[in-house]
Amino acid sequence: MTQQTESINQRIHAFSDAVGKLLVDVFHYLALFAIGGAIVWSAGLAFLGMAMKGHASIDDILLLFIYLELGAMVGIYFKTNHMPVRFLIYVAMTALTRMLIADVQAHHRPDMGIVLVSGAILLLAFATLVIRYGSFKYPSDRPDSKA
Repeated sequence: MTQQTESINQRIHAFSDAVGKLLVDVFHYLALFAIGGAIVWSAGLAFLGMAMKGHASIDDILLLFIYLELGAMVGIYFKTNHMPVRFLIYVAMTALTRMLIADVQAHHRPDMGIVLVSGAILLLAFATLVIRYGSFKYPSDRPDSKA
């Protein structure tokens, strides 16, 4: 009787694990498609807005680069199931650059804000360097690793 109960318990656990993994995978792919669709939709609307204006400013072009980086990040995550942190940093750097250019174009005056935003961009560039060096020096996908 005890062996039968244990066998049923193991089958229930195996079934629960399989269903749980399936549900997580379905949610994962649905969320990725939704995020990717939202990026394409937003980028398309931004591009249409530029076409309606008849020209694209540097601010508009940097916005398209942000959409490109977000799309690449979703694509990489879709293929590898790893979040590419570097791409988040690239998005932040591009957004800060966009903000810096818009501020300089609007105000035409040097102030501490320009230095602070430039310092933030430099800090993010340094963070990217550290991440790239770390992933080169200590790769996580070693064939001999047991993890």
